Amino acid sequence: MSNQLYLLLIGIFVLITLNKSVHVSAQKYISLGKQKHRHDDMQQMEQPLSAIQIHKTVLALTKSASIHAVGPRILGSEGEDFEWVTINLRNANPTDEDWVGVFSPAKFNESICPPVTIDEQQFGAPFLCTAPLKFKYANYQNANYTATGRTSLKFRLINQRGDFSFAFFSGGVSNFVAFANPKAPLYPRLALGKSWDIMTVTWTSGYNIDEAVPFVEWGWKGQEQKRSPAGTLTFHRNNEDKVGEVKLLNNVMRPFIGTPARSVGWRNPGFIHTSFLKDLWPNMVYTYKLGHMLNNGSIVWSKQYSFKSAPFQGQESLQRIVIFGDMGKQERDGSNEYANYQPGSLMTTDTLIKDLDNIDAVFLIGDLPYANGYISQWDQFTAQVEPITSRVPFMIASGNHERTWENSGSLYTGIDSGGECGVPAETLYYVPAENRAKFWYAADYGMFHFCIGDTEHDWREGSEQYKFIEQCFASANRHKQPWLIFAAHRVLGYSSNDWYAKEGSFEEPMGREHLQKLWQKYKVDMAFFGHVHNYERVCPIYQNQCVNKETSHYSGVVNGTIHVVVGGGGSNLNRFTTINTTWSVFKDYDYGFVKLTAFDQSSLLFEYKKSKDGKVYDSFTISRDYKDVLACVHDGCEPTTLAS
Repeated sequence: MSNQLYLLLIGIFVLITLNKSVHVSAQKYISLGKQKHRHDDMQQMEQPLSAIQIHKTVLALTKSASIHAVGPRILGSEGEDFEWVTINLRNANPTDEDWVGVFSPAKFNESICPPVTIDEQQFGAPFLCTAPLKFKYANYQNANYTATGRTSLKFRLINQRGDFSFAFFSGGVSNFVAFANPKAPLYPRLALGKSWDIMTVTWTSGYNIDEAVPFVEWGWKGQEQKRSPAGTLTFHRNNEDKVGEVKLLNNVMRPFIGTPARSVGWRNPGFIHTSFLKDLWPNMVYTYKLGHMLNNGSIVWSKQYSFKSAPFQGQESLQRIVIFGDMGKQERDGSNEYANYQPGSLMTTDTLIKDLDNIDAVFLIGDLPYANGYISQWDQFTAQVEPITSRVPFMIASGNHERTWENSGSLYTGIDSGGECGVPAETLYYVPAENRAKFWYAADYGMFHFCIGDTEHDWREGSEQYKFIEQCFASANRHKQPWLIFAAHRVLGYSSNDWYAKEGSFEEPMGREHLQKLWQKYKVDMAFFGHVHNYERVCPIYQNQCVNKETSHYSGVVNGTIHVVVGGGGSNLNRFTTINTTWSVFKDYDYGFVKLTAFDQSSLLFEYKKSKDGKVYDSFTISRDYKDVLACVHDGCEPTTLAS
């Protein structure tokens, strides 16, 4: 297919081709020293929007095609967060490669497009540098399009702080549509605070603090409500900065955004607000809604939501935690179908929503939307998971697709984040870290104590993060919080994944070599990892040896940490090696998640459920007393003395 692209506006011929043969250099994928990792079928891992060579657009003319948005021009007139819009197309010369892109803001050709590459600096900036939010081929669900030259497409639009237009690439640009209030507060994301009696609420709006004062109105369900203020953040493209440049900001080294995040992938993220709801009573149902008080005294409200507060630390009650990684996002209208990019994402989302009454908190341990520098995809992702994040704490970890970028302070070399350098993730989602640019933190939920690592920063012995991990383990009161959990994105433990096997490491290089003595010393119950897109449970293990022969019911002293890879949240699956890994208990090449249920301080149920049906396919139980946690195990004994 030709790489030449043509764009003309209303009444003008528009043609932009897709680069279907995506050739990816291994240098684009992560390396640490001489180790190189690549996913199975890397063509499918490419962000679909990157296939649209939008920056190569030039002009041409025709009058033979048209596009029109059917229905009302104002969407969400009754407060809806999303609407379906039908587009009618007509083209006198149809082809299988015609497609429709959704753009926002509607006048996408007016976007600023600074020169980035050497060629652009020499010959001038691109004519058009705004990637669409999503796209569909014109023949999607209509095999007769190439014969008739006529078709209709349906798009699901979410409120993204701007108006929309539809560009028919072999046609023109449609009339505009917009939501009634594009600045409305949307997509609340709950997260645990730094103490058990704090719940944080983060949301997105189009209101800066000079336009409106953000707050949350909340209280016990059916009782008098109170108001708590919110802070406001955003981030910018920083056109004047060089790609990958690191600047000193508030005495913290911060990487500014690179390309495509600051070029064709850029879209204004709006304003992100976070409020801290404090002095919560344990296990109480609270209602809340988001508000913005305008300068004239009127208030713009969100819908009303509700959540149940966390239990007191150590409190014995039924506590249910879901853990998984590598979710991605998927369009309900079938857009961006070109790459089959994250085929299991909606399955996982919808299965969790159906069971949400039986879930108390969710941990997504890295690789959230796979936006890869296309900032609009973060809005799409927050909208997709909003039915979950608005009701239960939604805790995240940092993955390579959030953070990794050349010369930005990442432990790994590579360009997996598309220039995001962690900025959207740490701004859009709250975590109780001392420094959110360093994505490691502790979190408590009743009888659980979580230590969340950041594999994109150095975890090795002697590093700042290593010291945090040990302190986090040591701070757990195992009498009150017996269930000690470690989680991080890349596999720092054990995996039978094909590419790890070919390297001979069966892990991220140097992972368990540095951390296993901490897991053993502090008797960590389970270590969870993503990055590898499948499910695998490993026996209780230490120094490559299974230390417990049981597989379904562990009673008394377990002797080692159970390692779990749970990266099947939605992204394309990765294959296992054919090598017999004797420490592997259960493998599954499918989409799914883990659910932990603590009944009390002595009993825990582990379940692996598939996203397609929510049924349990692997499980085990742990039954033990406090004395079993204190028991001496190999390299996990407290010092003693002969003195009386």
